[in-house]
Amino acid sequence: MRTDAVSAKKEHPKLTEHEYRFCPRCGTALVRQFRHGRVRPVCPACGYIQYLNPAPAVAVVLLQGNDVLLVRRRYSPRKGYWSLPAGFVEWDEDIRTAAVREVKEETNCDVEVGEVLGAFSAFDDPRTHVVLIVFAGKLKAGSLRAGDDATEARFFPLDALPEDMAFAVHRQVLEEVRDRRKNAAAEQQSEVFCETESTNG
Repeated sequence: MRTDAVSAKKEHPKLTEHEYRFCPRCGTALVRQFRHGRVRPVCPACGYIQYLNPAPAVAVVLLQGNDVLLVRRRYSPRKGYWSLPAGFVEWDEDIRTAAVREVKEETNCDVEVGEVLGAFSAFDDPRTHVVLIVFAGKLKAGSLRAGDDATEARFFPLDALPEDMAFAVHRQVLEEVRDRRKNAAAEQQSEVFCETESTNG
């Protein structure tokens, strides 16, 4: 049997903080009803249903050798913690344009964004549930200087990331990048060894 209590277990802990109290169409007080698989705010007058969706954000991985560019956050949440250059996508903005803009604002660097390294659900941002799209990037121009909502911008070795990373997904992404690079290097070394053995044989 479908009940509010059962459905509530599926909800993100911060979900109700983002719910409307009154209908944005007619101003009637909303009630919580089971609709389309979960409990949602519903207007009993006009039938409006509020659907809460994640906020899209972008981040860019910029490497110099085995070092990655990180920025120290100026504002809450996680003020003073380190993160990838990242931010939310504007309403009328292409995701790649947003990625280039965020890097420019936070590091003063012009970049070219390349392949998508992954898309991740980030539940540890206290503001909202974030869907983070992470791009590989290449530095093109500009003098590295922290700006906008960053107080510092510098490179860290992939093997020695700061302990105070702002978001778990950022660390996850960089650990995956590090492991991928190590695996690629090992495979390349193995191929060279095999070719040498074949030549000597």
